[in-house]
Amino acid sequence: MSSSMSEFAFDVSALDFEARVLEASHQQPVLVDFWAEWCGPCKVLKPLLEKLAAEYQGKFLLAKVDSDKNQAVAQAYGVRSIPTVKVISAGEVVDEFAGALPEGQIRAFIDRLLPTPADKLLREAIALREAGNPEAALSLLGEASQLEPENENIRIEATDILLDAGKTAEAQALLDSLKPTTRMEDRIKPLLAKLSFSLGEKGGASEADLRQRIAQDPRDLEARLALANLHIASQRYAEGMDELLTLIQLDRSWQDEIARKTLLQVFLLPAAAGLVPHYRRKLSSALN
Repeated sequence: MSSSMSEFAFDVSALDFEARVLEASHQQPVLVDFWAEWCGPCKVLKPLLEKLAAEYQGKFLLAKVDSDKNQAVAQAYGVRSIPTVKVISAGEVVDEFAGALPEGQIRAFIDRLLPTPADKLLREAIALREAGNPEAALSLLGEASQLEPENENIRIEATDILLDAGKTAEAQALLDSLKPTTRMEDRIKPLLAKLSFSLGEKGGASEADLRQRIAQDPRDLEARLALANLHIASQRYAEGMDELLTLIQLDRSWQDEIARKTLLQVFLLPAAAGLVPHYRRKLSSALN
């Protein structure tokens, strides 16, 4: 047992690896030091890492694994020589080094891993938004973006908040500013879907007008589609999806199957996730 144990540096085994390393790594990076009693360089590296863990005061954690006693863990992480240090963040290995590096190199290695001030503001903004305070979240994202104008994660989070607030033009400008490769990523699809529903709502007739048109002509497909988009833009997902299913039943192939395609876009919206299994079943029975 090392004399230099602290709340930031501790021994772990196969039994508590999940809780103390993988779960903890969602809060801050965890450096996992694979060492063994017989290993000379380990005796140099380990005290150095312990010293840095105490100095950095919890910006990272140091988990020490005796690889002789925990061979299954060492094998699972592909440790071929010791000492090996693996960095785990959000449950995944994100970096590593082998051998006893000099202190300056280790410091540089650790500093690269730590969240920047802008990353910290982004995390705080996400927490504020989840707590129901989108205005404060947006203001923090503005600060973060000034610190790191190139950080697209900040712009993506801001886009989502702006869409929820109905600020379509600002949201579209932010989406347009993303790199083309970023715009192709799966996480952007829900935002594009939200944007298209918001744009549809902006230019359209009122709900009362649309309902009157449908009452006069239940086969007014244009009015039904506009009403569905209006519901979805207002986050009334069940009503919107019911309207789209009615459209599919009335004329499945109308406008190149737009009702089915729109319904699939709703399935991408995170806020509608709870309803999706039920409506997937309804869609497949409507199509069969």
